[in-house]
Amino acid sequence: MTTLKLIILDFDGTLADTRELIVHTHQEAMCRMNHPVVDEAAIVSTIGLPLREGIHIMCPDVVPEDLPAWVKTYRMVFDRLKNQIVPAIFPSIRETLAFLTGKGYKCTVASSRGAESLNAFLKAMRLAPYISYVLGADDVTHAKPHPEPVLKTLRDSACQPTEALVVGDMPVDIQRV
Repeated sequence: MTTLKLIILDFDGTLADTRELIVHTHQEAMCRMNHPVVDEAAIVSTIGLPLREGIHIMCPDVVPEDLPAWVKTYRMVFDRLKNQIVPAIFPSIRETLAFLTGKGYKCTVASSRGAESLNAFLKAMRLAPYISYVLGADDVTHAKPHPEPVLKTLRDSACQPTEALVVGDMPVDIQRV
């Protein structure tokens, strides 16, 4: 029997409640891009996907050439709103991570969020001391749901798949190949 050594955690919706911030950011970005605003359910259905993919799903009429402007607008709005709509960690997350790391488990984060944003949130939420490895969408060629983030985390952590557990809140948190 293999021993569990590594826990690969998602961030949005798993460690922290970022839903309101993401919804408001997308809706304001859509207004700034002169695009009809989609409802909350449409936005929520894309949480966990890479930003460009989420925009394409919510706004299929946006042409690929316009995506850089959309991403820039989203990030500008997000940077402003993140201090107004401050995400909170879910109850007992810090205590759970302290317990797990105290028992010798290596806790990591693999997310479709950018690494800079992830590290800033982990630090602000005082979760960083419990997370030994952070992998964002910009650290891989293929972000989630592609398995590359999990496979890279396993490789960089020198763990076998049978020694790891992936924890997320959405089907996009892992995809088998």
